[in-house]
Amino acid sequence: MPRRRRYETSATALGRRVRELRGARGWSQERLAEEASLDRSYIAGIEVGARNPSLKALDRLAAAFDLPLSGLFDFK
Repeated sequence: MPRRRRYETSATALGRRVRELRGARGWSQERLAEEASLDRSYIAGIEVGARNPSLKALDRLAAAFDLPLSGLFDFK
């Protein structure tokens, strides 16, 4: 597994990954929220590392990105 940035928590690393995946698709937070059936403010909270998403929410995000669940944790 690639090393995380210095002082980066798992929550902020996950948030950065979600933001990168969303940006690569040219999606807004609102579009991702619609694709994943989640609230836009919840997506924003995940992206800044303020939310601790449930397994169900992570599964929805992975499905929205058409990735296996493990694809959300491909931190660089």
